[in-house]
Amino acid sequence: MIIGVVSDTHMPRAAGKLPSKLAQAFRGVDLILHLGDWVTMEVYDQLSALAPVDGVAGNNDGMDIVSRFGKKKVLTLEGFRIGLVHGHEPVSRLATPEKALRAFEKEQVQCVLFGHSHQPYHLVQNGVLLFNPGSPTDKRREQKYSFGLLQISNGALTARHIFYDHKK
Repeated sequence: MIIGVVSDTHMPRAAGKLPSKLAQAFRGVDLILHLGDWVTMEVYDQLSALAPVDGVAGNNDGMDIVSRFGKKKVLTLEGFRIGLVHGHEPVSRLATPEKALRAFEKEQVQCVLFGHSHQPYHLVQNGVLLFNPGSPTDKRREQKYSFGLLQISNGALTARHIFYDHKK
């Protein structure tokens, strides 16, 4: 199973449409997960033209997105429990990865996917894969735009970033 992982699209302010690099990579994946800050449901429409879509809402999303997706969820995919959260709550001095991990501290998850910081992140901590795909449209201070691919194959869960220079 191959899963496209994206966050912080901030559309239409950051881009009018999904970058072609992302659209090309997500065409034909089994599932796309958006980790918040969609900003409009137009992002869902564009993504769902590529593959089935699920996700969570972020701090820049309106009630239409919050009510549709919620702010936190756990999906079980091919036996792996995967936590999805944007990563902005609770407001504290903790770094975004730590906030995301704490959101699932009372649940048995093998992976936590999160966004919010726009910073690509990939680390296994205490047996839990922590993964932030970065942003495909709003890289802020990062050198490159990015998104991710999560693969579940032969009982293993792996993630990787796709980096690129232009959001066209």
